[in-house]
Amino acid sequence: MKDKVVLITGGTSGIGRACAVVFGQAGARVVVTGRDEAKLAETAQQLTQLGIQHRTVRADVGVEANSARAVEETVAAFGRLDVLINNAGISMRALFQDADLEVIKRLMQTNFFGTVFTTKFALPHILAAKGSIVGISSIAGYRGLPGRTGYSASKFAMQGFLEALRTELLPQGVHVLVACPGFTASNIRQTALAADGSAQGESPRDEGQMMSSEEVAGHLLRAVQQRRRDLVLTGQGKLTVFLNKWLPALTDKLVLNHFRKEEGSPIK
Repeated sequence: MKDKVVLITGGTSGIGRACAVVFGQAGARVVVTGRDEAKLAETAQQLTQLGIQHRTVRADVGVEANSARAVEETVAAFGRLDVLINNAGISMRALFQDADLEVIKRLMQTNFFGTVFTTKFALPHILAAKGSIVGISSIAGYRGLPGRTGYSASKFAMQGFLEALRTELLPQGVHVLVACPGFTASNIRQTALAADGSAQGESPRDEGQMMSSEEVAGHLLRAVQQRRRDLVLTGQGKLTVFLNKWLPALTDKLVLNHFRKEEGSPIK
């Protein structure tokens, strides 16, 4: 990663911020995007304290012009772009029958189109560097999760897009990684959208029992360095993907029962 330039969307908290630290400590120059000016300032302060060369860009990846500007400012600051980490994302927790359609649209706009927009503008620079495009997906990109229909759909779409893009770019030597962290201790559940589009406010899960964002970032760094195709993390995540492939009907029941047990679950 020495002197490589890494653009991380949604880099102000959780896995995104942890990636900024881990990739920066490995020698990369880092650019992080986010919508919250205060959180961008906090991230910048942390990176400065660690001696990591960086820039921050206030941007909403779901807005095409913002994605273009994030890439432009990255290249203007550092002259190149080697690694794009599409990390920005939002989740949801509501039954589809109760959810406002605007919730589904917001999820698709950020999780799917945010990846498409940023990748489109970054691609000429990634091609020049024969670099890496990373999509931070989810186990929900392999296996639809009840109460997360919009989230699952957006992650399935992201994975299909990146799989097709990987195949297109094989002759050009560009690396495309789809990473599925499994349940990770981050703020994505606190900011998950309820049926009416409001923030859920607190996690229904025991965050202390999950893999930390820093652990995930370490795995992501190694996967980029090794130019891996796929990364599925946590034993639970790997088991879910395996069972869904070979015993899908059983997995339907197991997943339903698992999510029924969440505190305040909308699933009966």
